[in-house]
Amino acid sequence: MIDTTSMNQAKTLAAQLQAQAEAADRYIVAIAGPPGVGKSTLSTQLAQELEGAIVLQADGYHFDNVLLDRMGMRDRKGAPDTFDVDGLDTTLKRLRCGQDVIVPMFDRAMDVARAGAEIITPKAKFVIVEGNYLALKHGPWSALRPHFDFIVFVSTSMEELERRLIRRWTDLGQSIDQARHWVASNDLPNAATVLRGSEPGHLVIHQNSETMPRASYQGEFQP
Repeated sequence: MIDTTSMNQAKTLAAQLQAQAEAADRYIVAIAGPPGVGKSTLSTQLAQELEGAIVLQADGYHFDNVLLDRMGMRDRKGAPDTFDVDGLDTTLKRLRCGQDVIVPMFDRAMDVARAGAEIITPKAKFVIVEGNYLALKHGPWSALRPHFDFIVFVSTSMEELERRLIRRWTDLGQSIDQARHWVASNDLPNAATVLRGSEPGHLVIHQNSETMPRASYQGEFQP
């Protein structure tokens, strides 16, 4: 099914960003929010609406499973400290320099980050960075904030996140018991970290399964 509500939302946001970025050679947008909230869908739709746009996945900077096993952190994969945040920081700095930048991508079905999977050229005016922790107020993630020209924070209820995340993992082949265990022990604690520990961003989008998303602009950024 095509989600026309989110598509219309992406069109509206794209028009706003086009106006904000009129004089810029490069404009970096962060799409932040808890796992399962719909960041990837919004990022993809937004990239389709913006001419010269590409998506950069923060999930591409996941520690590899072999490293996580060695560190004794495999059961915490996806937590804030299981990413190469310094590597993402370096990538964002390079994206300001007008050069080709080779970046990784995350393969969810394989559960691995694939190095050298995409190239971002200077022709890509809009870089849409998508990830859970891009708006965190603490730790190494907060150092990324100055790289972003515009931050969108997407949120929903924990109950809705649980429903979506269980469906995600069962769609990927886990049993319902496996999915429920992983969501309860890993995904939902990470979601709570995001919801409790993030700055709101320039635009906050609230959504659930029954009502249309509500958007609220913060500070100087107004439609």
